[in-house]
Amino acid sequence: MTARTAGWTLRRRVVALLTVVGVLLGASVAVEIAVAAKNRDYTHSVLDRTGPLRAQSQELLSVLVDQETAIRGYALTGDRRDLEPYVQGGEREQQLYRSMRGLIGVYPALGRQLDGVEAEAGRWRSTVAEPVIRTTEEQGTTAGRALITEESRQRFDVIRTSVSQLQEGILAEREKGADNIYRTSSMLVLLLVGAAMVVAVAGAVLLISLERMVVRPLTGLAEQVREVAKGDFQHRITGSGPPEFLRLADDVDAMRQKIAKDLTEVREARERIEWVNSQLQKQAEELVRSNRDLEQFAYVASHDLQEPLRKVASFCQLLQRRYAGQLDERADQYIAFAVDGAQRMQRLINDLLAFSRIGRLTTGFTEVDLNDVMGDVAGQTEAARQYADGELTWDALPTIRGEEPLLTNLLANLVSNSIKFRRPDVPPRVHVSARLVGDEWEISCQDNGIGIEPEFADKIFVIFQRLHSKDAYPGTGIGLAIVKKIVEYHGGRVWVDTDTAEGTAIRFTLPALPEDVAAAARGAEQPAADDATGDGATGDAAAGDGATADDGPATGGSAADAAAAGTDPAADGAPAGDGGVRVELPRPRGARAEGTGGTPDSDGTKEAVG
Repeated sequence: MTARTAGWTLRRRVVALLTVVGVLLGASVAVEIAVAAKNRDYTHSVLDRTGPLRAQSQELLSVLVDQETAIRGYALTGDRRDLEPYVQGGEREQQLYRSMRGLIGVYPALGRQLDGVEAEAGRWRSTVAEPVIRTTEEQGTTAGRALITEESRQRFDVIRTSVSQLQEGILAEREKGADNIYRTSSMLVLLLVGAAMVVAVAGAVLLISLERMVVRPLTGLAEQVREVAKGDFQHRITGSGPPEFLRLADDVDAMRQKIAKDLTEVREARERIEWVNSQLQKQAEELVRSNRDLEQFAYVASHDLQEPLRKVASFCQLLQRRYAGQLDERADQYIAFAVDGAQRMQRLINDLLAFSRIGRLTTGFTEVDLNDVMGDVAGQTEAARQYADGELTWDALPTIRGEEPLLTNLLANLVSNSIKFRRPDVPPRVHVSARLVGDEWEISCQDNGIGIEPEFADKIFVIFQRLHSKDAYPGTGIGLAIVKKIVEYHGGRVWVDTDTAEGTAIRFTLPALPEDVAAAARGAEQPAADDATGDGATGDAAAGDGATADDGPATGGSAADAAAAGTDPAADGAPAGDGGVRVELPRPRGARAEGTGGTPDSDGTKEAVG
């Protein structure tokens, strides 16, 4: 057997063992099923046949006795009421015969005994009961009593004897069925014990086989692998046991050889990489020094340029004031050009300084209420709004983590651009709103200005990129570049919404506080708080609403606040807009009171009218 199965695979060995066990268990189960079926038949016979038969035989005897007693009573009294047990007993007797025959069909001997009882009862009824009844009715009780003799009593005793024999036969069949039940139950127990022994023996054989065919070969293979893992990559790995493990050992050894080869190549590559890294480290250090020097140069140069520029601008302005009208018209024009150039150079230097300081000179992130920021923005842009007869409104805005000065600069830039890039003879209207999108606040600054063509939507955020001449719209072209840098410094992104029907809508995202995200998840279906933004302005824009005429409905669930930003009216792109979007909030934070640049409207927005 060992020689024949030495080349067997582990799967084949396990399948052979399980097949033998399965055959044994299957045969045991088949025999158990047959024995159980027999046991069930015997139990059914005892419980559902012999038991009811025994009870009905006793009832049959009682019914016959009642009939015999009724006949005697009637012969003594002649009262028809004494015959009622006889009549009722006869009906019940027939019912019992029918019921017992339905149960006694599998017992032929008992069936013959039951027929004998029925025949004896019939003879007694025809020879004794009926003559007594008839004689008593016709001739009186004395004649009826005369018919009840010793012979009539003996005839009824024959019925008793027949019923007793029937009961003894039923009891014998019941005891026989009980013996069969005990025998089949014992056989079932023996079969179950045998099946358990088969399972136990099979389990023991399986454990021993697994120890010899699986555990030991795998343990030996693992020890060799550990030797290789310790660094002995030249150690050859050999296997033992079933063919699968031999192939596994060969595969592991092939992997060892491949790893050893790759390791040699990795060592060579690491040496090359270390040399390259050393060169990159040197270049990185040079870049750091170069960037630091460039920053210092830009800072010093910009500061050093301020003094001569101020001097040039001051003396040019003195010339302009003192000699205005004394020289010819061309001289006045030249002086005006010089003053304008010096002032624009000062603004450009200041903007470059502000741009370079974003993210470098930091005050640290704190929780900033954008409603307060919008109040500051409204104050900063008040003069420009009054000059243009403009209008600034905003919905209740969220609280976020960031640097308040930078966020104020961001929103002031957007609002200033919206006011600057207005349409002729149309009062500018600017609306700031916010909505919660995932775990970010999407803040929109929308106006009714000149708008931006889609092909220029990305260009406006590039530093010094202008879409208009400086004569048409003043500025340095750096404002929206500052906006983009501030937004990215706070972990967000900014873009122009090119789908707006009128004006410009510039949207940017800022990370939301965890509590705002959790509150939005819990109350996404709940109505906004009374002091937050309400239904959102519709296209009719109710009076005092402060929203633009094409305001859309509220967009969002639990949500938030908006902001406008920036101090420099640069960046030629004009915010395009789809009207002010109001967002329903579960609880606005820090709404600005009257006198801080905005007053709350009846629908929850705030308005700052120039």
